[in-house]
Amino acid sequence: MKYPKEIQEIKDLGFDPFAHKFDKSDDLSNVIEKYGKLKPDEKDDKVKLKVAGRLKSVREHGQLYFMDLEDFTGRVQLYVDLNAVSKKENDLVKLLHQGDIVGVEGSVGKTKRGELSIFVKKITILTRSLVPLPKEFFGLKDTETKLRKRYLDMLMNPEVRDMIVKKGKFWNSMRSFLLNKGFVEVETPVLENTTGGADAKPFVTHHNALGIDVYLRISTGELWQKRLMVAGFEKTFEIGRIFRNEGMDPEHAQDYTQMEFYWGYADYNMSMKLVEEMYKYVAKETFGTLKFKIGDFDVDLGKKWEIYDYSDQVKKNTGIDISKAALKDIEKKLKELKIDYEKKGFNIERGIDHLWKYCRKKIAGPGFLVNHPVAVSPLAKRRDDNPNLTERYQVIIAGSEIGNGYSELNDPVDQKARFDEQAKLRAAGDDEAQMADNDFVEALEYGMPPTSGFGVSERLFSFLMNRPIRECQAFPLTRPKE
Repeated sequence: MKYPKEIQEIKDLGFDPFAHKFDKSDDLSNVIEKYGKLKPDEKDDKVKLKVAGRLKSVREHGQLYFMDLEDFTGRVQLYVDLNAVSKKENDLVKLLHQGDIVGVEGSVGKTKRGELSIFVKKITILTRSLVPLPKEFFGLKDTETKLRKRYLDMLMNPEVRDMIVKKGKFWNSMRSFLLNKGFVEVETPVLENTTGGADAKPFVTHHNALGIDVYLRISTGELWQKRLMVAGFEKTFEIGRIFRNEGMDPEHAQDYTQMEFYWGYADYNMSMKLVEEMYKYVAKETFGTLKFKIGDFDVDLGKKWEIYDYSDQVKKNTGIDISKAALKDIEKKLKELKIDYEKKGFNIERGIDHLWKYCRKKIAGPGFLVNHPVAVSPLAKRRDDNPNLTERYQVIIAGSEIGNGYSELNDPVDQKARFDEQAKLRAAGDDEAQMADNDFVEALEYGMPPTSGFGVSERLFSFLMNRPIRECQAFPLTRPKE
């Protein structure tokens, strides 16, 4: 194995350019916090620090080298006097460049100009960077390159790293909220014989051991968690990945995280109260505020949440009464509004949904959309006072649906009939219509208590960040580089 000359030079000095470990004693943020108040030209030689990180810049001034060292927590200047280190380290310093990862021992102080610095007594290389980093001032500007080489985007932009940390807080705060409410965290299958829980086109893969085609799930175990309700559980939730083989836009990804909970003996009104409380808790814990700028909307999660009627909103904004309109009327209105839609398998359910999606863009929220027609809610319980409508709600924020919940359908006869209707739609070419799950119907026949379910995806996080969803993922899927 032949190494490049620059690597061999480092090895010849007795250093391993790809070291095994370094015992850090301090994060740079701790150094800044403890010693940031020192006065200019003040030093504390009694302090012995062991820090490590990446060199973001190297500046030579004769026998002095000034280097900016950055770890995950912060950035501090290194002050290297070649006369203060060994001959071997002296030679190493002259070979170091931007991007190298180093370990340092030294004391702390401030320069005459007041720059907090670590005065280096020992330095070693931990990893040699063979490829130059992008210039910090210019950074990565091309969006596709930023997403493809996300590690560089994170490396050059601390706000991207901060966003990833926030996302962790987002899900952990949701998890802690539900655990504190007595919910049990569960895991359900990712590979399924039939997909359930949403209107979406699935990914298909082949299971070699069983010799069958299976689907990647399109919900976080909705029909499985309902089986848990049949089994005697009363409060469950899951946070996990789901997969939908559909289009990409600022609000939609194909591989993303979603949370779903199911609450026995509760209805959608009880669920809405819990969800409003949860959103406020998660926003406050993650971002420290309830007020957000999302696109063109100013959204205050702390204000009174509104209630929006599905049919009223469509009629108000399009003039269409969906309880009476025929398919031809809806198609005519869609053309009039210049709304594109998939012609294959098009039906009145899809038409109604397209009309509503046109209307929602005008609503700032926060609020709940209610009174969905049965035709667009195959898993929701019918309202007692109007069997054509369901006990379903969706959270509306900044012109979009940011969460979906029901009083779950627990009547096996009604569920079987709705699955049959969905099967007819699939046979007619609607790839997003739900698949019939007869095993689930059989489970309902054993009896599922009144239950309310709710799901929210990482779209909520991306909205609160006011960024496209793909930019809020650590490593979104991109096309292979040609």
